Amino acid sequence: MKEREFSNAQRAQVLTQALPYIQQYNGKIVVVKYGGNAMICEERKRQVMEDIVLLWLVGVKVVLVHGGGPEISQLMDRLGKKPEFVDGLRVTDQETVDIVQMVLAGKVNKTLVSLLERQGGLAMGISGVDGGLIRAEPKDPRLGFVGRITQVNIQPVMDLLEKGYIPVISTVGSDREGNVYNINGDTAAAYIAGALHAHRLCMMTDIAGILENKDDPSTLIPRLTVSQARALFDRHVVSGGMIPKVDCCVEAIRRGVGSVTILDGRVPHAVLMEILTDEGAGTMVVGDEDHD
Repeated sequence: MKEREFSNAQRAQVLTQALPYIQQYNGKIVVVKYGGNAMICEERKRQVMEDIVLLWLVGVKVVLVHGGGPEISQLMDRLGKKPEFVDGLRVTDQETVDIVQMVLAGKVNKTLVSLLERQGGLAMGISGVDGGLIRAEPKDPRLGFVGRITQVNIQPVMDLLEKGYIPVISTVGSDREGNVYNINGDTAAAYIAGALHAHRLCMMTDIAGILENKDDPSTLIPRLTVSQARALFDRHVVSGGMIPKVDCCVEAIRRGVGSVTILDGRVPHAVLMEILTDEGAGTMVVGDEDHD
C-alpha cells in the first residue's frame, strides 16, 4: 500500500511540476515533424502518438507533419524498383512519385490518424496537395518530381485547428497543372510552422541532437542561436545529413517560429520531455534576439 501511495504521490508531483508548462503552451501551436527511422519502432510510434494526444488534451494546438522514407523504400523494393539518391534526395520519376503519394498520403497518413484516434485524440489526415496547402515546382531536373516549395496556403490547417482537430500532414505537394511532387519532410515542416507562426517546432530524428563531436553523445549542444548554428557549418561540426536539418531550423526561425528543437526520437516520450519539463531532449535553436 505504501509503495502505491508513494507512486501516486510521485505522479501528483510530476503533474504539479508540469502545470507552468501547460499554462505556457495552452492555446499555442506546436508543430511536430515525425518521420524517417523514428517511425520504424511500433512501440515508440505509439508513445509519440500518446504524447501528441496528451498535449492536445491539455490545450496545445498540435500539428503533426510526417514523412515515411523507409516505407517508401520498402514498397519500391517489393515492386522491384531500386531507390536512387542524389545528394541525399530521392530521385523521383513518375512511377516513384505515384508510390510516394500512395505511401505518404495513404498508408502512413491514415495509420497515424488511426493511432491518434485510438489514443483518444481527434485527428484529420491531409496531404500537401489538399486545398493547395503546398505548392511546388521542380527542385532539380536530375531529381525528377522532387519539389521546391513555392507557396504555402495554411488556411486548411487553420480550419482544422479551429475545429479542434489534430492535423496530420503528409509531405507531398503539387503545382497548378496537377503534377505531384515529393517534398522533403523537414523543409515542409519548417515552411508550415513558419506559416502558422508556431510557438515551437519539434523535429524528431534518430540522434541525440547537434553534437560538438558526432561520435560522442556527451557533447550534445543543448541550445544555439541562429548565428551560433551557422557558425557550426564553418567549423564543420555540422555535416552530412545534419546539414539540411540545421538549415531547416534556421529557415523556420527566419519564417517566424519561436524556437526549433532537434529531438532524439529514440527517447521514450521525448516530445513530452521537451514541452512539459525543464529537462528537454535535444538541441534547441532560437533567434539571435532570444540569446540570454
